Amino acid sequence: MEHLPLFISIKHKPCLVVGGGAVAARKTRLLLARGARVILVAPALGEELAGLRDRLDWRAESFAEPHLDDAFLVVAATDNAEVNARVYQLANRRGILVNKADDSKRSAVIFPSIVERFPLQIAFSTGGGAPWLARLLRARLDALLPRHWGGLARVAGRLRRQVQQAFASPAERRRFWARVQDDPTLGALLQRQDEQGAEAWLRREMGQPARGEVILVGAGPGDPDLLTIKALNELQKADVVLFDQLVSEEILALIRPEAERIAVGKKAGHHSVPQERINQLLVEQARAGKRVVRLKGGDPFMFGRGAEELQTLKAAGIGYQVVPGITAAAGATAYAGIPLTHRDHAQSAVFITGHCKQDGEEPDWAALAKGRQTLVIYMGLMRSGHIRQQLMQQGLDGATPVALIERGTTARQKVIRGRLQELAELAERVESPALMVIGEVAALADSLAWFRPPAADAPPAVERCG
Repeated sequence: MEHLPLFISIKHKPCLVVGGGAVAARKTRLLLARGARVILVAPALGEELAGLRDRLDWRAESFAEPHLDDAFLVVAATDNAEVNARVYQLANRRGILVNKADDSKRSAVIFPSIVERFPLQIAFSTGGGAPWLARLLRARLDALLPRHWGGLARVAGRLRRQVQQAFASPAERRRFWARVQDDPTLGALLQRQDEQGAEAWLRREMGQPARGEVILVGAGPGDPDLLTIKALNELQKADVVLFDQLVSEEILALIRPEAERIAVGKKAGHHSVPQERINQLLVEQARAGKRVVRLKGGDPFMFGRGAEELQTLKAAGIGYQVVPGITAAAGATAYAGIPLTHRDHAQSAVFITGHCKQDGEEPDWAALAKGRQTLVIYMGLMRSGHIRQQLMQQGLDGATPVALIERGTTARQKVIRGRLQELAELAERVESPALMVIGEVAALADSLAWFRPPAADAPPAVERCG
């Protein structure tokens, strides 16, 4: 790309706009908002520019080369291609920055799309090639960027020197801002536009001793687009991230590059790091004053041992937060076209784990074998034969539809469909992580499947067996 993104001050500088229509009005508003002294050349003004008449130096005449004298920036925005070309050529010859509206190849300057929370500005461009994409990105960023961040930027600017004095290293300063930026007290003050109150609160927080914290974050079922906004924010603020085997590489790529990563992966039949050691690591890292993210696949409270980890933190006096994630039962089934409930087939859904603590009690198979419900089993592949036997012994029909979803919501998603009596054989055709769905709704995957994995070698959305 030949254009270098820059922020240039145009306050009080003479900026020439040639044209009187809607495009010229749009450019003029941007220039006026940044304090430019706008000289507008056009024989007549459109309705939008007429409303700005008292803020302009309007020359009611056709463009001539002397209009370029002393201009800092020139915008060619008429509806006449020949006039625009002449403005561009003459301005370019004089070495004046020039924007030729809707023609990025003949513009020394491109007006970017802007999302603003004064004094915070985000500017971006597609080089003029895809303005629709820039509009889409602008809408997304505008929705994501908290409204009170403008006030936060102003307050942070006024306190910058004090923060530098209070915290010796850049890492300490970053941890301070990471800790306070989402604090509900600060947010409430800024939303009320009480910037003095916000400053006073931040000064008090500067005097507090550094303290670590653990944020338990659900990474969702695999598709990075299903990550919550809050989860993404925490990944960008973390000093250290402890992550599980089930977290996809695409989500790991969203972690702040400077953050330390610690793999504590768990996979069916393999525990590379004992749970007790994970608990110990969380306490050690937080006591070192770090912001620790414990990143788990799915939802941390859905068969993820999240509660056990929080109990350890609470006993150690470590502060913590929980960021929920989309659990596999909701995400993977949706991507496979399997509704968890349906008025004609299932009035309830039951989630269980196929892997319990050693010497753990068996589930209530009689209750699980009842009809008109959906049974979703996590981590059940290794016990598929046992699950089949118990359910059928309790009266569940061997012809009951089942589905196994491997790596749901990801590019490697694979769905195998069959009957309960075939469950053990079906389980041999998939790999962990996989979700087991038993019930009449599983048959709907044949007709409701919509997700087509983008991988070139991906299998069909649903394979029917038996």
